[in-house]
Amino acid sequence: MRAMMQRDAASASLGMVVELDEPGRAVVSMPVREDMLNGFAITHGGLVFTLADTAFAIACNEDERVTVAAGADITFLKSTGAGQTLTATAVKRVVSGRTGLYDVTVTDETGELVAEFRGRSITTNRAAE
Repeated sequence: MRAMMQRDAASASLGMVVELDEPGRAVVSMPVREDMLNGFAITHGGLVFTLADTAFAIACNEDERVTVAAGADITFLKSTGAGQTLTATAVKRVVSGRTGLYDVTVTDETGELVAEFRGRSITTNRAAE
């Protein structure tokens, strides 16, 4: 596992597992726990976003330079609950200069679409450790 993810306490505390880590592509899964539910007993949207954002971060950090989010949007399509497993699949669409565009699809354990996320990245001059 890359150093970036070894130091990612937030993703680890949520039980995220990196299933695939390739340049421009990543797959991350997360089991939904009771403490991840909102007041309507459905998965908190912020945690669905966090899962997608983690897959996005892995996909866009392809080389020795640190790449971060410049912005992101999410569309929620289906609610989920405790006991389910969500999987985020991030794919690079295009990189031009220091900016990039990535799409992340979040599905449940049956493969049904839960959310679509689009992330915009910016590559810094900082070297990854």
